[in-house]
This record gives sequence, structure tokens and C-alpha cells, in this order.
Amino acid sequence: MKTIFRYAIFLLLCFSFACAVKPSKQIETASGWYKVDAKTAGTISGKIIYSGKKSSHKIVNMDADPQCVKLHLRAVSDESIAANSEGALANVFVYIKQGLEGKNFEPPADPVIIDQNGCWFNPRVLGIQVGQTLKVKNSDPVTHNIHPMPEINREWNQSQAPDTEPFTRKFTQPEIMIKVKCNIHAWMQAWVGAVAHPYFAVTGADGTFTLHDVPPGNYTLEIWHEELGKQEQQVTLAPASKSEIEFKVR
Repeated sequence: MKTIFRYAIFLLLCFSFACAVKPSKQIETASGWYKVDAKTAGTISGKIIYSGKKSSHKIVNMDADPQCVKLHLRAVSDESIAANSEGALANVFVYIKQGLEGKNFEPPADPVIIDQNGCWFNPRVLGIQVGQTLKVKNSDPVTHNIHPMPEINREWNQSQAPDTEPFTRKFTQPEIMIKVKCNIHAWMQAWVGAVAHPYFAVTGADGTFTLHDVPPGNYTLEIWHEELGKQEQQVTLAPASKSEIEFKVR
């Protein structure tokens, strides 16, 4: 009788332990990457409208390097708030903040390019997927220095002389956002958003963005701007549908 009782207790403990182990949230394919069903995927698009005070752009002073001045026919204006006459706001980073948990996405094979052109980073704001290659170019006849200053990823700092081959780096952890500066030219700065999935965008001159091939679901969409901060909205995307959203910032 004692043997039967002990065996029953043993089975109960084993069952309790098995129930306490949570199954993996990630349903992986043979390759380990989440694959989007093209038949049910949809699109999230939108526009960012700036309703704040319109102010004249500050002129960027490049006098510290006469070679940089010679690269421009006219004075360069600061682009920290790049809104047109209708309020459409460029250089806003948009990404899905929540709703994709448990899904692992393969990094794209194509690199994201940041160029140092006209003693200016181009683009000013860019997005990259974790594990994707960042290719750094120098199109100027002067030496530059690219120095990302992350809080989560590894910091690096590298000079790049004229007519040298591009070099590559990768970010291994999600981070919104990573400030980039040039230690040689203090006015040069850019921002990088490293995301664990492909659903991010940067608004253009018309203030719009589009996220393609998004699985149906409930999402938190976040926007980030270097001067105007962050803002979130909830989005529900039905299977094979399109969702449009508008953000107003000031």
C-alpha cells in the first residue's frame, strides 16, 4: 500500500512539474524563422502631421572645416523639424512596438546604407533590423568619423578617409533610438532605430509611412521624433486588410 501511495505522489509531482513548464511562444518553421502568410497579411499606413509653431530653420555653421563649406552652393539648414507648409512631418521613425512577441524574423540580406555626403549624414534617420548589415560610406573628399552611442548595443567609433571602401557593422539588440555623431564635425548627427522585426519606416517629405506584409493582429504602433518625442496608438489589423492611422504632434 505504501508503495502504491509513493508512486501516486511521484506521478502527481511529475504532472505538476510538466504543467509548470510553459510552452515556447515561438512557433518556428524548419529554418527557425517566422514566415508571414501572404494570404492573410495586410498593410498599415499613415501620416504624421505637425501642428506646432512654424519656425525658421537654423543655419548649420560649417566654418570649422572650410572644405565642408566648399561642398555647398548655399548655406545648409538644420533639419531637426522638417515639416512642409501643410504640416507633413519628415524624419519620423515609425515601428510596431508591441504585438509581434514570440515571432522571430530573419534579417534581410540587403544592407542598410548610411552615407557621409556634404559633411552630413544621409539619411538623418534610418531603421535597421537586428542582425542586418549596416554599410557605412564616405562620399566626401574629407575624413569623417562615425560614432554611434547606444545604451544597449556595443558602442563603436571609426574614422573613414576619402576614397576608402565602405565598412560594415551590425546591431545585435533592439534599441530605439541610437544617436550617431561625427567626432570631427560636431554638427553632423543621425539616428538609428534597431528593431527585431521588419515592420518599421521613416516618413518622407510628405509625412507618410507604410508597413507592408503585416500579420493580422492587435498592435501598438509608436512614432519617434528627435525633437518632438514619442507617441503611441493602438491598431487592429484584420486578415488581408488595410489600416490607416494618423498621428498629430506639436
